[in-house]
Amino acid sequence: MTDPLRLLIDPPLDGPTNMARDEALLEGVGAGSSPLTLRCYRWCEPTISLGYFQPYAEFEAFCRDDRRLPVVRRTTGGGAILHDRELTYSLIVPVGHRLIAGGATGLYCRMHDAIVEVVRSLGLPAGRRGEVVEGDRERGEAFFCFARRHSLDVVVGQLKLAGSAQRRTSQAVLQHGSVILQAAHEAQPSAALAETGGAGFEELARGVSDRFARDNDLSLAPEPWRPEELERAKAHESRYNSAAWTRRC
Repeated sequence: MTDPLRLLIDPPLDGPTNMARDEALLEGVGAGSSPLTLRCYRWCEPTISLGYFQPYAEFEAFCRDDRRLPVVRRTTGGGAILHDRELTYSLIVPVGHRLIAGGATGLYCRMHDAIVEVVRSLGLPAGRRGEVVEGDRERGEAFFCFARRHSLDVVVGQLKLAGSAQRRTSQAVLQHGSVILQAAHEAQPSAALAETGGAGFEELARGVSDRFARDNDLSLAPEPWRPEELERAKAHESRYNSAAWTRRC
């Protein structure tokens, strides 16, 4: 028998709401009150998310020319992401599930391989970056995540198309990532599906979720948000809206 995978597809939301919803799912899956879940979502306006350990001063330096953008801090590490014309996903897996039986790092490979196959079917020669050479490692502290290089990145040529990060608790793993639909900002060079007139958000969300489920012997089970999950998310929004959280580093 295949395991069920709940699929949530959200409308565009602001940064604090998106982050609060991811955290609510992490808590629910960890407590056993929410099922294994894949959430696909968007942003209602261009927004920068900072990595958990990333200094807020780096954002201030980026915006020194009055390029003011909404900013939110994630609970995952890595560099900043300018979220705009993209598919963002979050995959929440309980500890002990077979998807992470060999370690949570393998979850990157599972999801990125699904993304690669879907992108290839749309006509772009995507793949994993592979070995990172010494010169690439020097990019490791760049402000933007898409300027950093990791062997598991999804790339087209040398340009990054998708990357992911994780937050791990004793009860569950949250992995989220971004797949660029259209590279709309010079500050964040990337590959993009729009280069071949590729899929929009809905088509990509369905394609990636279907492929991930098929590759990992899961059965997709579209299901709406549960009231208690939304209540939990609402309770987290004030923290993600607060300067104390955003400027914590």
